[in-house]
Amino acid sequence: MDSKQRCGWAGSNPLMQTYHDTEWGVPQRDPRMLWETLMLEGFQAGLSWEIILRKRDAFREAFAGFDPQQVARFDEHDIERLMANPGIVRARAKIMATVKGAQIFNAMQERGEDFAAYCWSFTAGEPIAGNLYDTQTPLSAAISKDLKARGFKFVGPTIVYAWMQAVGITNDHMAGCYRQREVFKAKR
Repeated sequence: MDSKQRCGWAGSNPLMQTYHDTEWGVPQRDPRMLWETLMLEGFQAGLSWEIILRKRDAFREAFAGFDPQQVARFDEHDIERLMANPGIVRARAKIMATVKGAQIFNAMQERGEDFAAYCWSFTAGEPIAGNLYDTQTPLSAAISKDLKARGFKFVGPTIVYAWMQAVGITNDHMAGCYRQREVFKAKR
């Protein structure tokens, strides 16, 4: 029996526990992974994260491994293909937002703006302590506003805060969770 104390949301589901134990809150510095996670958080809106995790491999296959160069070239045929894919969340607006998000990611890169540096610029490159029970913060609202100004969709303050938690911009592992200290040690 696993006796580790985890954040309550991980529950007893092995999929959620593995995600909690290996990914959630670990500072992510890879630009493509930061973008992928932001796009998946957009798909999660109105659903549970467990649904997205179960479908993540299908999402990766459907969206060319979340390669922004490829996704940015998706056309109406690709959107229809994705709308017919039962392995993913088939929401046209979210699919189109992902294509647009890839185009924005690429445009930033072409201007010499690294997406990881951009994401971490809001906290001077360091994870910050958060509150697991927050659903949004003034910082998530500021990041949301900036992302929206760049043209991203499905990046409201609540989605952005969930993303910040997922990619370790904020460490929201609860006090007593065995991962809280480990994640802070993994800052860099």
